[in-house]
Amino acid sequence: MTHLLVNWLLSALSIVIVAHLIQGFHVSGFAAALIAAIVIGFVNGTLGVLLKIVTFPLSILTLGIFWLVINAVMLKVAAALVPGFRIDGFLPAFLGAIVLSLVNMALRYMLGA
Repeated sequence: MTHLLVNWLLSALSIVIVAHLIQGFHVSGFAAALIAAIVIGFVNGTLGVLLKIVTFPLSILTLGIFWLVINAVMLKVAAALVPGFRIDGFLPAFLGAIVLSLVNMALRYMLGA
């Protein structure tokens, strides 16, 4: 249970960090980041998995780069559902998806989570 809570907090912290790094990626506060982390996880676990299965041939042709597009779309969907979390356009979502995964990976590595 503690592991799940730590991962949730790290994901929310990652969202706040990305909001400071990427223009057009906005979060109103840490509470909105906590909700956004849950919604992003839920959207990626449901709709994201379905889209990745359907677009698998395209992902093979692009050597996996198309999955970044899918992750950007998942962020946009989550932003549409969470008040206080906003992404202004596709480019901030695309860059945010890349930076979010890198920041999240770095935080997890530093904490050993």
